[in-house]
Amino acid sequence: MKKILLLLVVLLFVISGYSQQYKNNWKSIDSRPVPEWFEDVKFGIFIHWGVYSVPAWAPANADIGVYAKYSEWYWSRINDNSDAGKLFREYHNTMYGEDFQYQDFAPQFKAQHWDPEQWAELFKRAGAKYVVLTSKHHEGFTLWPSEQSWNWNSVDIGPHRDICGDLTKAVKDAGLHMGFYYSLYEWYNPLYHNNLEKYVDDHMIPQMKDLVNSYKPDLLWTDGEWDHPSEKWKSTEFLAWLYDDSPVKNSICVNDRWGKETRSKHGGFYTTEYDLVHEGQKGEIQKAWEECRGIGTSFGYNQMETPDNYMTSDALIDMLVAKVADGGNLLLDVGPTADGRIPAIQQQRLFDIGDWLQLNGEAIYGTRKWNDADENKHDNVYYTRKGNDLYVLCTRFPESSIEIKGIKKVSNVNLLGFNGEVNYKKSGKKVTINIPQLSPLTNPSEYAWVFKIENAFK
Repeated sequence: MKKILLLLVVLLFVISGYSQQYKNNWKSIDSRPVPEWFEDVKFGIFIHWGVYSVPAWAPANADIGVYAKYSEWYWSRINDNSDAGKLFREYHNTMYGEDFQYQDFAPQFKAQHWDPEQWAELFKRAGAKYVVLTSKHHEGFTLWPSEQSWNWNSVDIGPHRDICGDLTKAVKDAGLHMGFYYSLYEWYNPLYHNNLEKYVDDHMIPQMKDLVNSYKPDLLWTDGEWDHPSEKWKSTEFLAWLYDDSPVKNSICVNDRWGKETRSKHGGFYTTEYDLVHEGQKGEIQKAWEECRGIGTSFGYNQMETPDNYMTSDALIDMLVAKVADGGNLLLDVGPTADGRIPAIQQQRLFDIGDWLQLNGEAIYGTRKWNDADENKHDNVYYTRKGNDLYVLCTRFPESSIEIKGIKKVSNVNLLGFNGEVNYKKSGKKVTINIPQLSPLTNPSEYAWVFKIENAFK
């Protein structure tokens, strides 16, 4: 009996010790590895959808910088005196009148044509493995029935639906990972401006814990951190809870936007946005990282964008290849309309990416950066590695042979999707791939082409 009691005491001690594994400081929080699933998935879908989807406007072609073209910043822009703000305000006053308040858009955000299952199937067909929904942008409007956002959420007004809950179910049923974007700050919340500590304690942290406890996401993507250092946001305190005591403590991933000093320094995976790297250079990053951007110039839907503002399918696939080859993920944004439809041009881009991934996905999913890639530079050629296999990804079809150094052994070389033979020559630790002649009938891809070198590192 004494032995049993002793074992129980030891077990309780171990459990207690584990629950305190992560402490309230960055050294401890940063010691937690990014869960491996995040580095395996490589391609995800970002969704910016909210009250800003009603005016859905930004000057897409104005020379005002990248960030000033974000339609989701509509409320803030109509109230600032920047060059961008003047354009937003002129449009707003002309279209709606000076007395029309941003809050008056909320009842028009109806989502009447929204089908979460259709969205989930679209994202799955696109080859995405995870989804990140804006649960709350800087406007403070939540897409779930948050107690802290009474009458400023998607259940009390507008769609009258728990968008976070409905989409979470659809995405998880489709076999994808589900995550949430969450803005730490809010532009016009009086509590945020008058009593930051109370805002953090009584509004922000309860909302984040509610998201985690209610929907059990695999990813929490924070933003809006730049006004204050992480200490003021109590970020390490929240993350210690998330990693130790939350229902998703083992699987949850977070990014690096937890305070004005944290990007590319603290948190989980590092983030870049429209290729802008914050507080560091991408080449120096030794941690998991992710590029996020829209297909066009904005994250939220912008009715002013034309086909010229959207990246082509070719360019998007090339970008995916480049980010993955550099060890990162691509989180590509869609901006739905206020009634719940994803614009056809955005869907078409996703279909093309999905078709390409269906053929070439083994060179993307589960791969890692090849450390010898810099010693094997060729124009429009990238590399990924999975186990003993090396993938050679060509964003333009090669006009001549490709010589690759650092190859121990080769059992075969093939072009994914091509039934013909690929000739190669192995000499020492170097292999030369002879490029096959393709016809319209034998060409496996419209965009990037992938050569697979099997058992290159045995």
